[in-house]
Amino acid sequence: WSSDVCSSDLKNISLGEVCRCMRRSYYDRFEKIENPQKSFAKLFGGLIRKLPYGSKAGEFAIEDITLKGQADMIVDDVVVIFKTVSEAPENPIASDVLYLNGCMWIFNKTEGVIIYLTGEGKETSFALYREKKMFEELIRRVRVYSNLISDKKIPILEPSIECTNCQYYERCFIKKREGKQISIHELFGSKNK
Repeated sequence: WSSDVCSSDLKNISLGEVCRCMRRSYYDRFEKIENPQKSFAKLFGGLIRKLPYGSKAGEFAIEDITLKGQADMIVDDVVVIFKTVSEAPENPIASDVLYLNGCMWIFNKTEGVIIYLTGEGKETSFALYREKKMFEELIRRVRVYSNLISDKKIPILEPSIECTNCQYYERCFIKKREGKQISIHELFGSKNK
């Protein structure tokens, strides 16, 4: 869901920008660093878009802002998105739920499915229904993000499990260092002697 919008185009916001960490989206828009860990996901996304059902791009107007979204497929009035993951989740990932719900509103559909695929070919899917309160939260995030990018203000930190693999980790936290692992016994064991 990388942003396909131009950094100078402040009135067009992609759904992906506001469903994930907005600080990461801000950096992708204005100070982009490529994330080398996304190569399989990009390849897979490109293949999905070439399928006969095809991906669909759509828009939703929020005052003077245009929210742009893309579904991987729309089959029998059901919005489908595919996500590549290293391990199949027990529950759908929150940002994916927000994204799928946004797609259901953009394309005026009431049902959607997130399909997670692992590198080993395992598949896990979750069916969801369109939810109004969640979309209202998304619209709030669109307005906040729009104001931040217009004012060139970096969004607040949104710590999550995804931070560990983010290409901007060192801008938000400490420098990543290669160090030796230490056990709790080594740390506290000597005090007990």
